[in-house]
Amino acid sequence: MRDGVAVYRAKRDIRTADRAPKHHATGVWARFCRNRGAVIGLVVLTAFVVVALVAPLATSYDPEQTRLEEKLREPSAAHVLGTDTLGRDILARLAYGARFSLFIGFAAVAIGLVIGVPLGAISGFYGGWPDLIIQRVIDVLLSLPGFLLALSLVAVLGVGILNVILAVGLGIVPAFVRLVRASTLSIRSREYVEASRAGGAGGVSIIWQHVLPNALGPVVVQATLGLGATLLTAAGLGFLGLGVQQPTPEWGSMLGEGRSYIFSNPNLATFPGIAIFLTVLGFNLAGDGLRDALDPTLDRARPDA
Repeated sequence: MRDGVAVYRAKRDIRTADRAPKHHATGVWARFCRNRGAVIGLVVLTAFVVVALVAPLATSYDPEQTRLEEKLREPSAAHVLGTDTLGRDILARLAYGARFSLFIGFAAVAIGLVIGVPLGAISGFYGGWPDLIIQRVIDVLLSLPGFLLALSLVAVLGVGILNVILAVGLGIVPAFVRLVRASTLSIRSREYVEASRAGGAGGVSIIWQHVLPNALGPVVVQATLGLGATLLTAAGLGFLGLGVQQPTPEWGSMLGEGRSYIFSNPNLATFPGIAIFLTVLGFNLAGDGLRDALDPTLDRARPDA
């Protein structure tokens, strides 16, 4: 009798959920748009993405071509942001560098999602020795600061854009594992999960059909906030000369190049630093707004977003 009631309630919840996504998405977007900070963050991010996509149209200069006769030029009509130590146009390198910096951030977060989400779901759903092993490995990873972990991995793997992506991505895996595990521990005791078990569904099927969809909201928020963190970590590696190598334009490496000229020619470090600052700020603002939009109780609790 109890199984029959549970199955009925589960079917009712599924029917309700099938009608809800469109209205839920509309409500989330409306709450997001009411948050001025989130909208500003989204506009900033959209601007950088557009610049990255249309970089060849934004400037006529080759970001890797050296012109020693024009080195260390101040901002002018010919070079809006000036030139660097090799005469390369700073605006061109910033525009093309947005491609590499944003690509590293998105690719690293994708690695964190692909590895961390399944491990977190398995750890929380099955418990026992899988949970014990996964959590002890995560404890080891968390014992190192994220940047130090990425630095250690780059030291082992070597420099280069692919190794930087892998190192930074592995560094954010623990955050996704912990987050999904916590959500799974709450979801696995719900009635619709029990009904699926009573209907003969296996663990993998339940995780795929029920656990992961219901844990999606916190994961999306963490991914958005993680984009800013990964960009900062990648920029830090580039600043130390362990990230994307020259002559490829990347904001962190550009910042590292300009540190020797911070007093004589501050443009070299100022503009890449501003680009990194605005992008990370945009991700943080958008992530905070998305978190509030996905949780209406937080939105109501705020006096004025």
